[in-house]
This record gives sequence, C-alpha cells and structure tokens, in this order.
Amino acid sequence: MNKLDTKTRALILRLLVEGNSIRATTRIADVSKNTVTKLLEDAGKACAAYHDEHVRGVKASHVQADEIWSFCYAKQRNVAEAKAAPADAGDIWTWTAMDRDSKLMISYTVGDRSAATAREFMFDLADRLATRIQLTTDGHGAYLKAVADAFSGDVDYAMLIKHYGDPTGTKGHERKYSPAECTGTIKEAIFGKPDMAQVGTSHVERQNLTMRMGMRRFTRLTNAFSKKAENHAYAVALHFMHYNFCRTHKTLRMTPAMAAGLVSSPWEIEDLVALVEAAQPAPKKRGPYKPRKKDNSN
Repeated sequence: MNKLDTKTRALILRLLVEGNSIRATTRIADVSKNTVTKLLEDAGKACAAYHDEHVRGVKASHVQADEIWSFCYAKQRNVAEAKAAPADAGDIWTWTAMDRDSKLMISYTVGDRSAATAREFMFDLADRLATRIQLTTDGHGAYLKAVADAFSGDVDYAMLIKHYGDPTGTKGHERKYSPAECTGTIKEAIFGKPDMAQVGTSHVERQNLTMRMGMRRFTRLTNAFSKKAENHAYAVALHFMHYNFCRTHKTLRMTPAMAAGLVSSPWEIEDLVALVEAAQPAPKKRGPYKPRKKDNSN
C-alpha cells in the first residue's frame, strides 16, 4: 500500500477542518474516499488521545456548557423505516464545555441526551479543571444530578432557562425552517453563589455555529450527515483539536490553547499530521533475503 506523504495528509486535514465534505475532499486532493476516511479515523483517534492527556489542569473562572444536535444515518423518527440502519443510527448529541475567557473547549462528549451521558460529560469536565468555576448550562434536567455528583458541591452553578414561542417565519418553508423565537429567559441559581450578572451561554452557543460551519456533517438540510457514529466522533475530535491549538481566535488574536496557557505558540496543520504519524505503529522491518532451498528429492 502506498503511504501518503506529509503534504497530502496536511491538505486533506485542512480541507476537512474547513468544512469540506468527504467527497469534496477526495476530488480536491485527488485521492480515494477510503483514503480520506482512513486518515480521518487515524487523525480523530490521535487528536482525542492528545486532548485527553494534555487538556488538563485548566485554570478557568467561567465555564459554559451546552449540547448540539445532529444525527447518524437517519433522524430518530425515521430510523424504524430506514433500510439496514445500524444500531447507532438516530439522533446524536455533542456536549461541549467552553472556558468563557480563553474560548478553550475544555471538554466534549459525543452520545445521546440522557442522564448517563450528562454524568460522563460532567465528570470529564470536573477532572480537567484546576480551579473552582462558575458554571452555566441550559435548563436540561439531566445536568442537575450530573453536576452535583461530579463537583460534589464545589462549584457555583446556575441554569439559564429559555422559553420559546412559535417559529419566526410566517408561512410555508419560512415557518418550517425558521428557528423558534426566544420569548424570555430565567436565571436560576442551583449550587454555591454564582454571580447572576455573569450567567449566560452565549459564547458556547456561538461555538455551535463554528461547529456547523467547520464540520460538513453538522450542516443542516444536506446529505453530508454522518453514516457512522464512530466517524462522527472522529470528526468532532479533529475539529476541536484544530480549534483549540491551530485556529487563531479573531478577538483574542491567539489560539484558545495559548490563551489558556497550554502552549506558547500556535500549531500548524503539519503538527496534527505529526500526531497522526507518531501514533501509527512503525512498519515491520524485513529480514535479510534467504534463498529458498532446492528440493532434490525427485
């Protein structure tokens, strides 16, 4: 099998993190679909492992958490009618926790919207923090016990509960595809002594737009949705690695990882390629040539 050179790997990863689909990437990079998918898998594994090991001891003050919806293979309501749907088909949620000040994506979890996933997500977040934080989430009920168990009360926690009305569109497709109108919000202190003036989720919700623009499989009303939940998770890992370490934030004028003190300089795409190559096993060395013995039995 031919091995991709570093330049081609960097091009493929750059195309993926800039919102190109798998097929568009194959056409631009002039490689096969299997090549792009395999590199996405390798990069996703390497990025997830690096994030898990190095994004720790984060000194944050205000953390905002949210969930963003997508789906794998088919939307949940259509899974029963879908032919040959895999076991993990249906709605899929990405839980995210962002440091409001550095914009660092501290923790993320891909799964369903259940209490079990909320618990896994919050324990992972708590394990990565070095300081007491003020935490804000939306009004999803699964957060209540998850936050209480993960932080054991050592957190200033508040919920921002939003109330929605009818979609902003007035007729036809405008009404169907327009978002519901937020008619009001309630700030509710849950644990500790949160500063209610600082309660908000606007920064992490803005990150949802960055995700939808940066990952083609998150784009609504297209056929670029994920066909495998595993590959969906790999794409998320690659996206957040690029976002944290490579992409300069327009307001901060540095990467979130630099603002959080995790690194001193921005990474390049080639550094992500180096992660992938370092994680791959070294090729087996062939031994010296040994001529076959002649069979003189006949």
